[in-house]
Amino acid sequence: MKVTEHFKQAKGKTLVSFEILPPPKGSTIQAVFDVLDPLMELKPPFVDVTYHREEYVYKQMPSGYFEKVAIRKRPGTIGICSAISHRYGVDAVPHLLCGGFTKEETENALIDLHFLGIDNVLALRGDARAFETKFVPEENGHAYAIDLVRQITDMNNGKYLDEHVINGAKTDFCIGVAGYPEKHFESPNMRSDIINLKKKVDAGADYVVTQMFFDNQKYFDFVKMCRDAGIHVPIIPGLKPITKKYQLNSIPRRFFVDMPEDLVKAVLHAKTPEARVEAGIEWTVAQTQELKAAGVPAVHFYTMDDAKVIKEIVRRVF
Repeated sequence: MKVTEHFKQAKGKTLVSFEILPPPKGSTIQAVFDVLDPLMELKPPFVDVTYHREEYVYKQMPSGYFEKVAIRKRPGTIGICSAISHRYGVDAVPHLLCGGFTKEETENALIDLHFLGIDNVLALRGDARAFETKFVPEENGHAYAIDLVRQITDMNNGKYLDEHVINGAKTDFCIGVAGYPEKHFESPNMRSDIINLKKKVDAGADYVVTQMFFDNQKYFDFVKMCRDAGIHVPIIPGLKPITKKYQLNSIPRRFFVDMPEDLVKAVLHAKTPEARVEAGIEWTVAQTQELKAAGVPAVHFYTMDDAKVIKEIVRRVF
């Protein structure tokens, strides 16, 4: 079932969804099930599975020279989505990236998803490689998420890259895209960011999932700006609980988000690791309660494979 159909069936009830990471290469599918088994008691209608682009390492050859080798440390997104659907009977939402993929590779991935009966995708540009100062698309790949949305929309209309494909089978993907309540770090201002989001929706995006945030007012302001700009698709808030002291610096640095002073103080003043976890849980519980009271379509939790904490938050609110 499509993500947007779940919202319609809920009839205004706030749903709960999760995002998980593929396990590191060399792991088994049991690593995924270990994270999801306890969360399935919460009856999520859909689960997102992230995609990770290749990384480059330099391997010393017998000659003594170093050769740049591409590796993908967390492969298996499509296979994991299929396994989730079969084991739990819930809808899996694979992330698709521009970064690291050609248009042809993207089309083939979409064909695989279509054959597997997976009809939701989250279309993202993706991040730059670790050693690059800016995002560089693959040769014959997409530079922006809107281009990826357009390719998926084309396939929904039976249009494939190969011009010789006549009357191609129409896919029926429900397309999600990312939104940034504190703006994308590359956008010059919030207005520009909203304009770009509107273009993605106009190109075929069916819903928006936000980057994590820790101040609900930023989400509410973002939604208002979107509605004023003519964006009327569902906008799902994304939340991530703070559980460790170092996250006060690492999360803002990586995701370009602000930490409210009260949250920072609560974590810093906690005397034990357990107290820090509880401070993070309490903050996210308060966020979730306010969002639920506001009637958001769903609260989307970035689990980072920490099922125990997420389960406790949901238990306290829902």
